[in-house]
Parts: sequence; C-alpha cells; structure tokens
Amino acid sequence: MRLLSRMATVCLVAATLSTGALAADRATPGEAIAMATKAAALIKSAGKEKAFAEISDQKNINFHDRDLYVYVYDMNGVALAHGNNPKMVGKNLLELKDQEGKAMIKEMIATAKSGDGKGWVDFKWPNPTSKTIEQKSGYVIRVDDMLVGSGIYK
Repeated sequence: MRLLSRMATVCLVAATLSTGALAADRATPGEAIAMATKAAALIKSAGKEKAFAEISDQKNINFHDRDLYVYVYDMNGVALAHGNNPKMVGKNLLELKDQEGKAMIKEMIATAKSGDGKGWVDFKWPNPTSKTIEQKSGYVIRVDDMLVGSGIYK
C-alpha cells in the first residue's frame, strides 16, 4: 500500500512539474502586445517590404519566440506576412473559420477598425509548439490599412 501511495505521489509531482513547465514555455499577454507593437513600429519605420521579410523570417527572434509570432493582414483579409505559415501569404483569408466556425479574420478586422484600433480576438488555432488546436487570443493593432497581430495560447 505504501508503494502505491509513493508511486501516486511521484506521478502527481511529475504531472504538476510538467504542466508548470508547459505553462512557463507559453507567451504572456504582455509579450504578445509587445511583439505586435514592435512589428507595427517596424512597418512604420522601415516600410512594408523590409518589415514583412523580418516578420516572416522564422529565425528572427524579434518576431518568433516559443509559441509567439506575428501576422499581418490587409483590411480585405489578405495575409501580407505570417510568421508561422508562409503559405498563407498572398491569400485572401477573410472567410477562414476556426474549428468552431468563428470567422476570426473578419473579427480581427472589425476589432482593428473599431474604437482605438486595437484589441483581443479569441479563436481556436494550431499551436506551433504543441502541434494541437488550442484556444488562442490574438492581439491586433491597426496600422494604416492593415492589422498587425500576435497572440497567446491558453
């Protein structure tokens, strides 16, 4: 009985530690806001061409950190840069829906067009670290006729 109790304790501790390690590897809301803000500033200072190349370069740690990356869409839903999936660039994804049928690009555009031009949008999306569909909150900022975003997985 003692052996089973010890084994259960060891398993519980291991599960707790591994869950904590996974949580520690996830980006925070503040980090997502900072990354999107940094990308928006680069677009304004260096221009679209240079900024989009840096955002799309997966080796650029300024715009890629663990499960955190940047994406840019125009206000018609065309992907202009995508830090995790370059195959999306140039495609109109306005009608793209997540696993629950949510048209998240439409909602991102609406968020960028409303109020002060920034905010959070919740949807489900593949996590590049875990390779599973997870709940994501994307933070978007309007820059001229585009939105710049980065998000966290929950």
